[in-house]
Amino acid sequence: MYPGLHAKSRPNQPAIIMAQSGEAVTYGELERHSNRLAHFLRASGLSRLDHYAIFMENNARYVECCAAGERAGLYYTCINSYLTPDEVAYILDNSESKILITSTAKHEVALRAMAQCPQVKCCLVADGPGDGARVVNLDAAVGGFPDTPIADESLGAAMLYSSGTTGRPKGILRPLPENPPGQQLPITNYVMEMWRFREGMTYLSPAPLYHTAPLLGVALTVRMGGTVIVMEHFDPEQFLALIPRHRVTHTQLVPTMFSRMLRLPDEGVPPVRRLVAGDRDPCGRTLSGAGQGADDRVVGSDHLRILRRHRRPRPNCLRQCGMARPSRHGRPRPAR
Repeated sequence: MYPGLHAKSRPNQPAIIMAQSGEAVTYGELERHSNRLAHFLRASGLSRLDHYAIFMENNARYVECCAAGERAGLYYTCINSYLTPDEVAYILDNSESKILITSTAKHEVALRAMAQCPQVKCCLVADGPGDGARVVNLDAAVGGFPDTPIADESLGAAMLYSSGTTGRPKGILRPLPENPPGQQLPITNYVMEMWRFREGMTYLSPAPLYHTAPLLGVALTVRMGGTVIVMEHFDPEQFLALIPRHRVTHTQLVPTMFSRMLRLPDEGVPPVRRLVAGDRDPCGRTLSGAGQGADDRVVGSDHLRILRRHRRPRPNCLRQCGMARPSRHGRPRPAR
């Protein structure tokens, strides 16, 4: 989420555009807002490798809340916005989060969770009023801080949780070297190369940002100086309409989204340069069994597949995307 030099070279370019409302956040705004929040976190006693949490639906303030931690050497935990107060409280306690950032829509659940977490110093409400000493409006909390970088900037990262299907959710804590925020983790460089992200790209994010792949896609797009279109929630017809409207070059989907789009009429399906599917075989054999004529197909691992459009896109391009088979060790190899 670190805007880096893009905040100076393209301050007026939208970094984030909300798909439904059209609300935009420029690179200059992202830089200023994330700097102020980073100062607030430092002033609240959070030092390098400390934790804070974000519990919101997709909205225009989400990225700046992550970006502040990514430039302050902090771990930030994005919490599933559909969890109950007890479930949220467990993650807040387990992650040792000291600050919680939420929204008006999630305000009630957040407060009930906070009541069980005395270590949470305060809750920032991104789009609404505060409520007492521990619950403060985000803009009011950061308003008195400078919009320039903190003196001790360093690389931060997300610490996300598993779904908990085999018990309690488990946090995935990656070692965090003392890098400057512009020097990202090696695994992030690998994903950026595998997904073929490039400068000036436009990334359409249709999924909740508390998931790993959407959050990473947004973060990498910002680091590449691209524009992210964030959908408030997934709708197949809106998704397809957004591609030509914003000239989308990259996106990331899960099998259910493919299935819902494949049930739509074939007319008017736009071409897309790259689709990343977070599953071995999206839609069963609907896609992978229809690989006639697709070109430049690449597989990154057993769970990440990259699809490219045809050189001559047809209206029903989603059905015609082919899939390569992964090697035993997940390395790319040509499709047969």
